[in-house]
Amino acid sequence: MKTYKYFLIALAIIVIDQTSKLLVYNNMYLHQEINVIGDWFKLHYLLNPGMAFGIHWENEFGKLALSLFRIIAMIGIGYYLIKMAKKGASKGFLICMSLILGGAVGNVVDSTFYGVFLNNSLENSPSPWFHGQVIDMLFFPIAEFVWPDWIPGVGGDYFLFFSPVFNIADSSIFIGVLIILIMQKSFFKHSHQENNHPEENNETHPDNSVENTITPSAEG
Repeated sequence: MKTYKYFLIALAIIVIDQTSKLLVYNNMYLHQEINVIGDWFKLHYLLNPGMAFGIHWENEFGKLALSLFRIIAMIGIGYYLIKMAKKGASKGFLICMSLILGGAVGNVVDSTFYGVFLNNSLENSPSPWFHGQVIDMLFFPIAEFVWPDWIPGVGGDYFLFFSPVFNIADSSIFIGVLIILIMQKSFFKHSHQENNHPEENNETHPDNSVENTITPSAEG
């Protein structure tokens, strides 16, 4: 697969992610909840000022640092994808990196531009640029219960699984990383074999063989 095709995969993730966010923005009000499949899959419109799955930093510096970090990470991931494609890395690994890149760019668009174009920057932000909030909407409250009173520390507390609200970009990053972790032995099999059997690589290259020496004939 040509290198540009991996970037097309990333672009597809970006388009799907941004389309879903803008649909939610234009058709739902903040904190509105819509049941999609029963009670365990819902659309829940939230604004996330921070990281993936609803994690966020409270202070102003944290938000700016996070936005800049996302941009640097996005560039680094793109460069790494090109480098590994040229090295002939596994297609599966490169597709996973495309998913990660697409997700990273999707959230960079939110934090960089949404404060300006959607007017959702954090309150008292010095500038709407780089202070936009990420739109989250995917919510899977699969199970909920109250811990028994006799359990120390959490007895009587309400528990919800799975409580984070996230988006397509978060999902893309998570899936890409998860598959790499599960399939790493398969993805990096070639380099692993080279590291464990360097002598075999030498045997396969005739240039590495010992050069024949020519003994001059004795003069009569």
